[in-house]
Amino acid sequence: MRKTNAARILDQMKLSYELKEYPVDESDLSAVSVAQKVGLPIEQIYKTIVVRGDKTGVLVACIQGDQELYLKGLAALSGNKKVEVVPLKEVQPLTGYIRGGVSPLGMKKSYPTYIDSAVSRQEKVSVSAGLRGLQIFLCPADLISATNARVGEISTEPV
Repeated sequence: MRKTNAARILDQMKLSYELKEYPVDESDLSAVSVAQKVGLPIEQIYKTIVVRGDKTGVLVACIQGDQELYLKGLAALSGNKKVEVVPLKEVQPLTGYIRGGVSPLGMKKSYPTYIDSAVSRQEKVSVSAGLRGLQIFLCPADLISATNARVGEISTEPV
């Protein structure tokens, strides 16, 4: 199994994690699909969303796979008046990752990261390892530590 930048960061920090490969369906890159393929409840799959704040610039948000990003909540937590999801065409140049493989770890540049507070209710969570078809499983405290994230209310119930 290939080591990604995300896995190398966790190795350097001596944090415990597990990598799990799964088959990629280009027509369905959803977190729900990933959860089914890796055998975790959707609440334990965290998706990474890249946004831009009007005051701070680029930010990273991690929320449960079945939730929607609460833009006003993220704006307040990050010191912005408003935040907007960056256009898909900007994701790879900003992060070095392609859609369906964006990890909050190991991006081209270190951006402020925010994780929804629901993470504290989980024993284990999973985020993309930086490649489509590869997930990292780790404990929430280690994800927060490795990303130097702030935790707060940044998601809403599914639409």
